[in-house]
Amino acid sequence: MISTRFLISDIADVPTVWAFEYYCRLDEKLTGQTVKIKSLFNPEERTPSFCIYYNTSGYLYKDFSTGNGGNHISLVSKIFNLEYYEAIRKITEDYNEFLLKNDGEYSVSAFKKQASYKVSDYSARQWNNLDAEFWSRYGIDSDTLTEYNVLPLEFYKMEKDDDGIVDELTIKGNYIYGYTRADGQIYKVYQPKVKEHKFLKVKNYVQGTDQLKFDVPNLVICSSLKDAMCLKKFGYNLEVVAPDSENTAIRQEVIDIYKVRYKSICTLFDNDEAGIKAMKKYKDNFGFPGIHLKLEKDLSDSVKVYGREKVRTFLHPLLKEALKK
Repeated sequence: MISTRFLISDIADVPTVWAFEYYCRLDEKLTGQTVKIKSLFNPEERTPSFCIYYNTSGYLYKDFSTGNGGNHISLVSKIFNLEYYEAIRKITEDYNEFLLKNDGEYSVSAFKKQASYKVSDYSARQWNNLDAEFWSRYGIDSDTLTEYNVLPLEFYKMEKDDDGIVDELTIKGNYIYGYTRADGQIYKVYQPKVKEHKFLKVKNYVQGTDQLKFDVPNLVICSSLKDAMCLKKFGYNLEVVAPDSENTAIRQEVIDIYKVRYKSICTLFDNDEAGIKAMKKYKDNFGFPGIHLKLEKDLSDSVKVYGREKVRTFLHPLLKEALKK
C-alpha cells in the first residue's frame, strides 16, 4: 500500500514554482530567475514571448503573444479552460499524483532575486546601404526615421549588478537600431535580424509622443513604431502613436488627453489573435473602433509584400470608416 502521509489538501501547500515548472514543462528549476518560453496559448508563435517571472508576491506569468497573465491558478484555469475552483482542485490533485510518483519529495530551491541585464549605453553610427535596403522594404525613408528619432547603432552595452559584481556585455553588428526620445534617451533597442531579444525595452514610453503636434483631426494607435512610421508615409491627415506592445494599455489620463485633442481615434493592430484581442479591448474600454487589415501579420509586412499602393486599396476604406466622425 502506498503511504498517503505526504498528500496535501490545501492549495496553499502546493509550491507555486512546482506548478509553473510542471505545467510549463520547464527544464530548469525556478530559483528567482526570469524564464521566457514560447506561448502555451499561441502555437503559431515563432519568437518566445511567454515570460515566467518572480516578484514580491511569488512567481507570475505574462504571455505577450495573447495578453494572458496571472498566477499559477489562472495559468491552469486558462490552459484547461477551468473555473477558478476547478483549477485549484486540478493543481492539488496533480501535485498529489506527482508526490506519489516521487516518494513524496519535491524540494524548493533557495530563492534569490536574479539580477538581469539592462541597457546601459549605446553609440550611434551613420546610416548605410544595409539600413536603406531594410527600411525601404516597408516604405520608410531616412527622413521618417530621423523624425521619429530612430538611430542606427554601432553598439549597445548591457550591464547587470549581482551583489556588487558588475558584468557588462557589448553587442555589435548590423541591423541594430535604437529607438530614442527627442532628448537622446534610449527607450528600446530593435534587432530585426535576431530570433530572440528582437526588442529590448529600456524605458516605458508611448512611441510617437514626442512627434505629436495635435494639429490634425485624427489619431491612429498602432501596434508598433514601425507600423506607425509606415502609416505616416501614406500621407493621410492623421498622427500616430504606438504603446510598447498591443498588450500594454495606454494610461487613462493619456487617453483622456487624446479624446480632447482629436476628433476621431482608432486602432490599427496586428492581424493575429493578440492584435484582434487588443483591438476589442480598446473598443470596449475606450470606444475606439479598430481597423482589421486582413493581409499580412501587420501593416509594414503588408507593404513589404504587396507594395504601398496595393495596400492602400484595402486600407483606405477601412480607415475612412473608422475615422468617419
